[in-house]
Parts: sequence; C-alpha cells; structure tokens
Amino acid sequence: MSHHPFNPEHLALTRRQFLNRCGMGMGTLGLATLLGSMGSGSASADANFTNPLSPKPPQFSGRAKRVIHIFLNGGASHVDTFDPKPALDKWHGKEIPVHFATERKTGAAYRSPFKFERYGQSGLEISELFQHTAQHADDLCVIRSMKADVPNHEPSLLLMNCGEARLPRPSMGSWVTYGLGTENQNLPGFIAMCPGGYPIQESQNWQSGFLPGTYQGTYINTEHTRLEKLIENITNHYTSLPEQRAQLDLLQALNARHRAARAADGQLDARIQSFELAYRMQMEAADAFDILREPVSVRERYGDSVQARQLLIARRLLERGVRFVQVWHGSGQPWDNHDDIETNHRNLAGQCDRAIAALLTDLKDRGMLDDTLVICGGEFGRTPTVELPTPGANAGKQNGRDHNNHGFTTWLAGGGVKGGYVHGSTDEFGFAAAEKPVHVHDLHATLLHLLGFDHETFTFRSAGRDFRLTDVHGQLVREIIA
Repeated sequence: MSHHPFNPEHLALTRRQFLNRCGMGMGTLGLATLLGSMGSGSASADANFTNPLSPKPPQFSGRAKRVIHIFLNGGASHVDTFDPKPALDKWHGKEIPVHFATERKTGAAYRSPFKFERYGQSGLEISELFQHTAQHADDLCVIRSMKADVPNHEPSLLLMNCGEARLPRPSMGSWVTYGLGTENQNLPGFIAMCPGGYPIQESQNWQSGFLPGTYQGTYINTEHTRLEKLIENITNHYTSLPEQRAQLDLLQALNARHRAARAADGQLDARIQSFELAYRMQMEAADAFDILREPVSVRERYGDSVQARQLLIARRLLERGVRFVQVWHGSGQPWDNHDDIETNHRNLAGQCDRAIAALLTDLKDRGMLDDTLVICGGEFGRTPTVELPTPGANAGKQNGRDHNNHGFTTWLAGGGVKGGYVHGSTDEFGFAAAEKPVHVHDLHATLLHLLGFDHETFTFRSAGRDFRLTDVHGQLVREIIA
C-alpha cells in the first residue's frame, strides 16, 4: 500500500511538469530565464508585481505623464489644413515640375479651396477648416515634414500606431502603459475610442503584440451613448457586487494556485488582471463615461457631434488617471477624400474642430496641458495634385487628392513641446518633406523621450532579441522640445 496521500492533480501532467519531475528542473529554469526575460526598460518586468498596471517611474524625468492621440483616420490633406502652399494657386491646372510615386495616377496641381490665416503671437498659418483649433496656435507644435514609407492605408496605419508596417508589433499605447502603468486601477490604462466599428486593420491598431495582453488597448464604440452599449457586459443584472466579489475571490485563488505551479505566463496574468479590472470598472466606468455630469456650458463648448462627445469623454478619462487615450475620427466617413475634397473635408473638420479647441481649453484651465501630450494627425497626407478618374476610387471626378506618404503634417501640443512652432517643411508644392524631414520612427522616438524613455534602451525581449517601438530606427527631434 502506498504511503503517499492521493492527489488527483498528479494524474495529468503537462509536458513541462513531466520534465521537471524527471530531473530536468534546472534546465527548464534556465530556458525560462532565456525566453522569459522581459526587457531593459525602466518598467521592471519583475514577476512579483501583483498588478502589471501599477504606476511605474520612467527611465528619467519626462515632461509628459499621459497621452491623447487624435487620429484623423484616412489621411487628412496637409495642404488644406496646416501646410499652406501658395504655389498651388499659381500652378493650378498645370503640370508641376516635381512628382513622386502615388498609389493612383494623379494629374495637374490642385489648389486648396480653403483660405489660410495667421493666428496668435506666433503667426502660425492655419486653414479656415480649423479656425477654432487655431485659437490655440501658440500652443501648437506643427511638424510639416512628416514622412512614412508607402502610400497605402494598411501598412501606414500600422507604422503610425505600432512602429512596424508589416509584422505584428505592440502599439504605441501598449508601450506607454507597459512603461508607466496607469494611475487608476479601476479603469483600463489604454483606451481606444472609435465610433461605428473598427477601422482598417481593426484591433491591430491598438494591439499589445508580444507584450503581455494586459497592455492591449480597450476598444470603446463611442457611437453609442448608453453605458451598456459603450462597454459590453458592464452591468450584471443577476448578481450583486458583494456576490461578484466573492465569486471573483474564489476564481483568483484558483488562478493563483494554477499560476504558482507554472512558470510566468503573460497570457494567464492578463486573464487574471482582466477579471479584476472588469469588476472594478462597474464602479467607476459609469462616472467616467457619463458626460451628462458635466455642466451644460462645458458640453455646449464641445458641441453635440459624436467626435465632440468622445473628446469630452477622453478628457474625463485623463483626469481619472487613464494613461493613453486614442480618439479615432473618420471611421465611418474617413478623411480619405479621393473626390469632393472641399465638401468632405469641410464636413469632417466641422465635426471635430470645435471639440479639439474645447479639449485644449479644458486641459489648460485644469492645469493638465503641461504634462499631457496631445497628438493630432493621420497615417499620411494627400497629394497636391488632383487624382485622375479611377474606377472604384473617385467616381470619375477630378476634385480630390490621392494618398501621399512623402510629406504630411502632424501637430503636437503640451507635454513639453514648443508651442507656436513650425518644424520642417515640404517642397513648394507640398509633395514631399524637404527641410528637416521627420520619419514616423523619429516621431515615436521623440514622443517616448517626452514621456521619460530612451527609445533605444526601452525594450522588451521576445523571440530571442530585444524589441523596441522604433525597431532599429529613429532619431530624437530635439528642436521641438521646449
């Protein structure tokens, strides 16, 4: 008769457990160390962290503590918004002497149908499309020399959001929450708000990639106004909070026992964290997402569009300690205007201009703009030349612009950037970055620096090598730092 007590868990062993019990434990420990090392960023990968989203210090003191990324999905036209080109008036309808590869065939120069004016003490030139945002001209740092790799949405979206155009990589928001954690454990650290469904490349735009799943962005469909629609399953109609807490405590105890018998598992940790976060969100999400709790005067300042509502929600989330908020604009009707650009761009800007200005005003009034980094732009710009009739693209019209990755504009505000400053330029027609070009990798390197990270040493080890947001590229753009 056996003197060892019966344990049903011994009846089924995983392959790793079997090897451990066959005298190979030290080998598997070494393998776990080799494969599981989590990188050399200042955000320690200590497996003893009970909550991977706990606030963490950056590598050095950064000016920015939180980020809001206003993503103009589809590629807004820089020559119609923040990069005036008088030469297009002179050359309108004529072939210009420079041309670059585009996704579709383009023709003659196409002047902007919008007027530009100078604003603020800086005299920053901004289109009438963003006349409300222009009231903050002295807070804006406008990079007019951005460039990406290709004139296609899919790779350019991933490049801007994840630093890699082809392979699955963690998104910028995931890197930031991995590095800094979040200041509110009752809400996700990284939220992506996109009304009307997913954009091109869907959730890859806010994926965690090879980072632990707990750093993945939480998607919110801000087309809805009711909390139960905004966040699925946020309300439990059958079990009270105390009963849920008891159930969750039991589940966490079982998960902890399961985890203790195994090597560190990022997927398991993410699952444990998601249960806990889902419970806590029931108490705080209702407050954060309910804009009716804002004074009428504030809601009127933002406006009543879907974009206005989600920008106001974004400010409320930042106030409550959410680290990274991405606000998508143009998911249903993107800025991808191959035709009717005058009508479509005017409509799109009308949906967000007033609300962006209100957001910047609110952040300043609350003393948050200095340590909140605001980013606004799309995956690329648009050509200064008219797009020729293309089946399925512009309905045979010649009043729109094609994709342009060679030169476009992104503007920043707050978080340690120079206000009222223009960095770089495109050529006289706006086709390509000419002076002080800034690649997307350079932008990412600079954003991380503003948050307190060296983009070359802020890494995560995966598949045997150290990865970073900027891959093996990126130069810090020091001129835009205040």
